[in-house]
Amino acid sequence: LGRAIVRDPKVFLLDEPLSNLDAKLRAQMRTEITKLHHRLATTFIYVTHDQIEAMTMGTRIVVMKDGFIQQVDAPQKLYDYPANLFVAGFIGTPQMNFFDATLTSDNSGKIYVEFEGKKVALPKAKSDKIINAKEYINTGKPVVFGVRPEDLHDEESFINNSRETVIDVKVDVVEKLGSETLLYCVFQEEENDGVSNLVDATK
Repeated sequence: LGRAIVRDPKVFLLDEPLSNLDAKLRAQMRTEITKLHHRLATTFIYVTHDQIEAMTMGTRIVVMKDGFIQQVDAPQKLYDYPANLFVAGFIGTPQMNFFDATLTSDNSGKIYVEFEGKKVALPKAKSDKIINAKEYINTGKPVVFGVRPEDLHDEESFINNSRETVIDVKVDVVEKLGSETLLYCVFQEEENDGVSNLVDATK
């Protein structure tokens, strides 16, 4: 990298430069390369399979699958507004949970997501963003319901104020990471069937 810098190129191409480093050194080198990028004010094309590197170092991210571009956007927009299921599942750790579902509504106009025998009310802020809602609500047309782990809560105050969004699950695996704890959960009926579809919850 030093030899490349002295040639004063217009573009740097870095192809997985940190892949062979241990976790601690990778974190250190991420910050060093980011500072170098800001100091040189030159375009860096950085190829990586590590989404943390992409999210923390990139100003624009190109997500590719099988040689085809899936989405090009700023890191936070990729996270908040993924263009398809691949991008939604790829960006974020732990990854987003996906459920096959249908949309229904009652006489009051409140919209519900029904999946795995469960029924959850959608917040109005989310239901208002449904495109072509009439094609899906009360028609039985399948949709994919995606939930990020950080949007799952177990606080008593949240549960008491959001009764229509509560689902009973059984904690299957606990991973303690120090600053956070990951809970892998299963629905009660899935536990009996031996189904391995897990719900990730971050506390």
